[in-house]
Amino acid sequence: MKPFRFEPILKSLIWGGDKIAPYKGIDTSMPNIGESWELSGVAGDESVVAGGAYAGRTLPQLIDELKETLVGKSVYERFGTEFPLLVKFIDARDDLSIQVHPDDALSQMRHGKHGKTEMWYVVGADSGAHLKAGFSQKITPEEYERRVADNTLTDVLCDYAVQPGDLFFLPAGRVHAICAGSFVAEIQQTSDVTYRIYDYGRVGKDGKPRELHTELAKDAIDYTVLPDYRSHYASEKNSETQLVECPYFTTSLYDLDAPAEKDLSELDSFLVVMCLAGRGVLVDDEGGETPLRQGETLLVPAAARSIRFIPEGEMKLLTSHL
Repeated sequence: MKPFRFEPILKSLIWGGDKIAPYKGIDTSMPNIGESWELSGVAGDESVVAGGAYAGRTLPQLIDELKETLVGKSVYERFGTEFPLLVKFIDARDDLSIQVHPDDALSQMRHGKHGKTEMWYVVGADSGAHLKAGFSQKITPEEYERRVADNTLTDVLCDYAVQPGDLFFLPAGRVHAICAGSFVAEIQQTSDVTYRIYDYGRVGKDGKPRELHTELAKDAIDYTVLPDYRSHYASEKNSETQLVECPYFTTSLYDLDAPAEKDLSELDSFLVVMCLAGRGVLVDDEGGETPLRQGETLLVPAAARSIRFIPEGEMKLLTSHL
């Protein structure tokens, strides 16, 4: 079974920039594209298959039809027709709000939804690009509330200058923000539960200050202080470099200038393939070839036993599975 390609879901946002459309080779007049949802099963924002025999089907419809053949037996038993990951490209012209996400237990109790653990891989960075992640010093929940009220919360957050290739793993509960000049690939649990903590006094499209979730966030925050919130790795050319392994997803990097193969025979899961740079061909175990270029994302069915990446020159990929 060939990999599936989906129509990107583009989001015009007040902090969005102008990089996503040219990066993905899309001709659009939509302004301020902040996010391109590459794979989504979020209600109301379900990805739609682009081309082929299943064209026009939403991702949940495709799972309902193909079941474990598409997502894997264990994944289908756990999630049914809900796709468990939300995969995006994000372009921040301005700073996003300071946010935190609840974990599974708290989100289920309050909202009947999954929590949100996520990761960022920095694809591009303007001069001065930065990200915020975690606390720089120990604070209490009471101090957190005070700092939100007196606009000093950012004084106790770690701020990182970033460059392409930087990696951040963000378990639920970690305060964070994507900031100006950052272009990232984001992989996360399927959840739309976000607590906005601080928004620099900005107003939304309606001219009113955007809603803050100060009290909800208070119990969701992990106040632990770490020496470094970045994730460090050593990339090896033309082989798989594992970046993140957690209960919600495993993500790897392929930096290629020669063919590489991934054995999927023991993997009871789909495989998401995001092309970050360059172009090439993905060869499935039946010998079918699927072109893949920068900014494109493919969903490889769980039924595939192996996959081969053949770059045209150089190609950089992220792969994710459960």
